[in-house]
Amino acid sequence: MKLFNNRAVLIATKHHKEKVIAPLLQAHFNMTTAVPPDFDTDNFGTFSGEIERKNGALETLRQKCEAAMNQYGYDLGIASEGSFGPHPTLFFGHADDELLVIIDKKNNLEIIAREVSLDTNFNSETISSLTELRAFANKAQFPSHALILKAEHEKGTEIIKAIQTWDDLENHFIKLKQKFSEIQVETDMRAHLNPTRMKVIELAMEKLIQKMKNCCPNCQTPGFDVKEVLKGLPCEWCKRPTQSTKAFRYECVKCNFSEIKNFPHDKKVESPEFCDYCNP
Repeated sequence: MKLFNNRAVLIATKHHKEKVIAPLLQAHFNMTTAVPPDFDTDNFGTFSGEIERKNGALETLRQKCEAAMNQYGYDLGIASEGSFGPHPTLFFGHADDELLVIIDKKNNLEIIAREVSLDTNFNSETISSLTELRAFANKAQFPSHALILKAEHEKGTEIIKAIQTWDDLENHFIKLKQKFSEIQVETDMRAHLNPTRMKVIELAMEKLIQKMKNCCPNCQTPGFDVKEVLKGLPCEWCKRPTQSTKAFRYECVKCNFSEIKNFPHDKKVESPEFCDYCNP
């Protein structure tokens, strides 16, 4: 934990994520935070599709953070990367999958946190009337959450982003409708225009803070974290192992020291309803 105290850290963002990231770093580690004035994170991909993300979320996250650190000469940097789509395990509704990384070049250390939340307004529809537009907007929590209008044609895509008032939304739609029969309306998922997403980033940041505070018992390096989930919590009735979590295996990112912590959810037995033998 002392590795981070009183350090200067660069937050690689252009969409005001420092509003939820900086206060936590300052409160827990007394860090001095800075945001690059002209670092264009859109170069790594945009939600609205003009620039495709070339790599996966984790690799893009690292590239974004390291590029900002190299450009501005910082040895400590932090960045986030979001993805939107079906929940990875629940298979219903849309999910916001947020990754955060802190990279410490001085100590050759990288710590990553993840928050997956069903709390998102992520959505898009093809519409052809003001009635459909208003219905979508209400469902998307507009105007507190911004919207995007798009129209695809033979020369490319006409796009209007960061729409935040009803007058602008309807006027832009009417103008596009004069040229195109169908319009695409979608939620603007950039953090500074989407309060719901900003809250999920804050939750991910709180997880990252805890990982930064959790040090290896062997070498005291921060980032001592769960490496493997071990199933086999015994059934309360038959005592056979179930698919429920029995333990977490923690591993150090530096010295590879490993430790198993049993019953992480404060449960020593599982209900028979989750037992493959008692409730096949």
